[in-house]
Amino acid sequence: MKIPTDLLIYAQWSGILTIVSLVMTILAFVFGWGFRFRLVGVTGFMGLLTIGIFTLKLGLITHTEIPGARRYSLVYDNGANQVVIAVPPQVEESQIEPTLRQAASDLYSPGRNALGGDNKLTIRLRTILHPEPGISRPLYLGQIRRSLFSREDENMEVKIFTDNLAQLPKTENGEQAKIDN
Repeated sequence: MKIPTDLLIYAQWSGILTIVSLVMTILAFVFGWGFRFRLVGVTGFMGLLTIGIFTLKLGLITHTEIPGARRYSLVYDNGANQVVIAVPPQVEESQIEPTLRQAASDLYSPGRNALGGDNKLTIRLRTILHPEPGISRPLYLGQIRRSLFSREDENMEVKIFTDNLAQLPKTENGEQAKIDN
């Protein structure tokens, strides 16, 4: 027997059972059945279950994995249109744009709003440099701006700050330091 995996089917059947339960509850009140208040609880529970299954269907999205993207950590998110993510200082220049695109895909949410802005989500990528012991300095390496309203934004604006890339730590032979993910 093949069991459907589409949650919309389960939400529809749960909705049908909720309506049946509601009809039974109304009949119980009309005819004065003794268990009518139990049916009120059953109907309320079924309504909640139906809403839960339906919203679960809306909330499940597929995760897109961008090749070449580096792991990042979320530093700041105002829940609207500004996000800052961090990567280690050993990041390669070729990993910056895929990491920004990965973050733009991961952090998209239809619940974000533009707080007096231009309807764009701005994600900035930074690292922390330690020029001297006890001193930390943030260094922004790039940013991406995407639409707040469209999941599939084809017009993302990516900026890589090449001046700041030159400040990343180098190895002994002059190449940029490399580290595995």
